[in-house]
Amino acid sequence: MKLLIKNGMLIDPANGIEGRYDVLVEDGIVTKVSEYISEEADELIDAEGKYVAPGFIDLHVHLREPGYEHKETIKTGALAAAHGGYTTICAMPNTMPAMDNVELYKGIVKKCEEEAVVNVLPISAITMNQGGEYLVNIPELAQAGVIGFSEDGKSVMNTALYKKAMKQVAKEDGLIMAHCEDKNLVGYGVINEGPKSEELGLIGISNSVEDIITVRDIILATETGCRLHLCHVSTAMSVKYIALAKHDGVKVTAEVCPHHFTLTDMDIPGDDANYKMNPPLRSKNDVKTLKAALKKGIIDVIATDHAPHHSSEKTQSFKSAPFGIVGSETALALSYTELVKGKVLTLSQLVEKMSTNPAKIIGIDKGNLAVGKVADIVVFDINEQYEINSDTFKSMGKNTPFNGRKVYGKVLYTIVNGKVVYDINK
Repeated sequence: MKLLIKNGMLIDPANGIEGRYDVLVEDGIVTKVSEYISEEADELIDAEGKYVAPGFIDLHVHLREPGYEHKETIKTGALAAAHGGYTTICAMPNTMPAMDNVELYKGIVKKCEEEAVVNVLPISAITMNQGGEYLVNIPELAQAGVIGFSEDGKSVMNTALYKKAMKQVAKEDGLIMAHCEDKNLVGYGVINEGPKSEELGLIGISNSVEDIITVRDIILATETGCRLHLCHVSTAMSVKYIALAKHDGVKVTAEVCPHHFTLTDMDIPGDDANYKMNPPLRSKNDVKTLKAALKKGIIDVIATDHAPHHSSEKTQSFKSAPFGIVGSETALALSYTELVKGKVLTLSQLVEKMSTNPAKIIGIDKGNLAVGKVADIVVFDINEQYEINSDTFKSMGKNTPFNGRKVYGKVLYTIVNGKVVYDINK
């Protein structure tokens, strides 16, 4: 089976390529990258005026299955990822039951292979049932193929237990993916602490909720030698601590979500739970700092924290609704519009943060379109402005604050292992 992508502008940061190239794929593998390829192929994509890049890799999604299939399923979450140009996604463990043992891991992997159109890497919990009391069997899970451990949605508040986990993960050369939140400090907070929380009469979440755990986790990573990845960074102070840690040689990387560098808490129009996420939308200064951190390379990755909920849940009041918004299908458009058109990043740097860097962090041989590599590819258009419309989402979740927002950057094709799994024309 041959697939030929013609006339596209290839962006491949891993190999320092940015220019007009054809790409030939045979049996799922890139076999030729050249300025002109004349071979016959079973399938042809004319990418004239469009961009071709290694498929995006999302280090942070919630597929909700098992246990919360009314919000999302493996099948629909994977379709949403493909719609957004993602070819590999990492599924967080806060399901029901939590992903905390090898038997469940193997079952999820099997179901993903059967039902997901993209590559899915399940992340393990750090403690059993995410209860914060007993560690999962880290060596056994790592040997089974788990590439990351996370208590996503919360932090392991028992510092001694967490340090023990980090030591074990370090021995396996694994990765801790940390949701930094001091649960004792957050209390009943639902929104960033500031003028907007006062205006709406809602309990605020201070920046220190994140900053304190960020510092703790960096200290523990320093002592244990564990690789630490900080999820959905949202505060200026966290950026400062990450920069210091990197300067000192700590094995720390970080991600930011499009909503955190695009919106501030002052953009919240009122009691609309589509603007409720955790961490919350922060201040203008935080947003400015996050953008600068992306530009300087302090923040390595753009991830989505795709968190679908049923419409009946997100139509509740800000106080009562669950945290989280969907993000798989809007990430490219929001990131390109805000960061590239906003002159924060080049297009190559954006691809690096959405594909090349995530692949390096989780240690997979992707994010690279050199000859011999697996053909995980995205083709997208940056020229046409359009409005985000949640009715077009493949995700079961429609909970986004970006409905109606005008953006640039539309995914046209997503190719996984050489197979077209999303085609905008079909």
